[in-house]
Amino acid sequence: MRELLTGAGYTVAGVRELLGPVAGGALARDEIVPALRATGGGSPLEALTRLFWLQVPVEAAAIQADELVAAGLVDASGGEMRARLRVEPVEAVDDGGGHVGYVVSDLKVRPGAGGVPAADHVVGAGGASGSLARLVVHRAVDNVLDVGTGCGVQAVHVASRNPGARITATDVNPRALDLARMSFALSGTVAGEAELLEGSLLEPVQGRRFDLIVSNPPFVVAPPGDRRFTYRESGLPGDDFCRRLVAAAPKHLDEGGYCQVLANWLHVEGVPWEERVGSWVDGCDAWIVQRDVQDPAEYAELWLRDSCEAGTPEYRVRYEAWLDHFERNGVTGIGFGWITLRRAEGGVVRVEEVRHAVDQPVGAYVPDVLDGFVKADEFSTACGQTVRAAASLVQEQIGPPGAEDPERIVLRQTVRLRRAAAVGTVEAGLAGVCDGSLPLDPLLDAIAQLTGMDPAQVRAHADAVLPALIADGFFTVV
Repeated sequence: MRELLTGAGYTVAGVRELLGPVAGGALARDEIVPALRATGGGSPLEALTRLFWLQVPVEAAAIQADELVAAGLVDASGGEMRARLRVEPVEAVDDGGGHVGYVVSDLKVRPGAGGVPAADHVVGAGGASGSLARLVVHRAVDNVLDVGTGCGVQAVHVASRNPGARITATDVNPRALDLARMSFALSGTVAGEAELLEGSLLEPVQGRRFDLIVSNPPFVVAPPGDRRFTYRESGLPGDDFCRRLVAAAPKHLDEGGYCQVLANWLHVEGVPWEERVGSWVDGCDAWIVQRDVQDPAEYAELWLRDSCEAGTPEYRVRYEAWLDHFERNGVTGIGFGWITLRRAEGGVVRVEEVRHAVDQPVGAYVPDVLDGFVKADEFSTACGQTVRAAASLVQEQIGPPGAEDPERIVLRQTVRLRRAAAVGTVEAGLAGVCDGSLPLDPLLDAIAQLTGMDPAQVRAHADAVLPALIADGFFTVV
């Protein structure tokens, strides 16, 4: 089957080129008409795209029907084939290997088509799974756990970068495990001995440790007892599933191992969200990033659209149930974001909001981000350390035209997290001279001499401001 798909050019690049930007953009909005117009030529690639991506019947003669039927992917009758399952190509997050993978999931339920997903519906690759795949660290790993694997997309991504890695995938949905097994076989990257275990959270792997744990879990915060869709709702109250996963993960990691998950968390009236979510972490370095926040009404609407319930007779009843639940519990908003854990002694926890665009994939530089937090926590000018300014910095001077001195100096990163920081003369001076070749002490003395400031005052200022700039990636401790 893999040879059939790749031979036809049924890859992400092949489908993207076939559809073009207009039809591709419309399909991203769940509008298939432009894509139908772009795939009417009858080639094997067009037939596979219509069959598995657009989910419309194609002539049995257009592709090797017997192969597809034997694999259980399609039904054939009356000279036509109809997809039983959805087969999507996925491409490696980094472009190093160019490996083509595939994931097998249930047919997509589109708005206006009638019906809602089944309770055991298995979703395919999507925006959330893509975000997690871009977050996962690019270090080499041998022993990987995918919690709540669904169609197996995260395991496929990790295995594409780590051929021969031992993969363990868990899910509460037996149907998901069956489809993940198909995804692994079709992708050709996951070893035949990949282990698939049924169970919730980390229960199936008690007593075991891993180099890497990944999870795109059922993080949706639904009213109590509402577990209608196993792919998104755990049945646990509030954001408790994500809390339990994050709290339990460190004892399942090898020293230096990573756990990376997507999560939703509640903003509760009177309690800073940073404190709530930060309290989930113990025994590891952690980077918790809030990428978006929705109010209770926006959140209910999002997930009612996700399950294609907008416009149904149950819509208003379910909408009000969500709002009642949030109101009873003092919920003012729901955060969406990433959580990265790294098992380490002590542990430095950073909780922050990053709403702007950042360089992708984040996984290429996640270790550097965590290292920066640790180094910042240990930093002191009294230690005689050497620092280096990030190579990607630019300096902006802001003030009235013609003014002798700027009102503000801003350092801005042009790559990675693309942060900006307002700085003073000392920091700006260090950014211009810290290339890692000299210790910090003589550089601070030189800045004091040039500015006429007292050297002790310069050091005190550096001690006050440099830790935050190191943590934010403007400087690196050499």
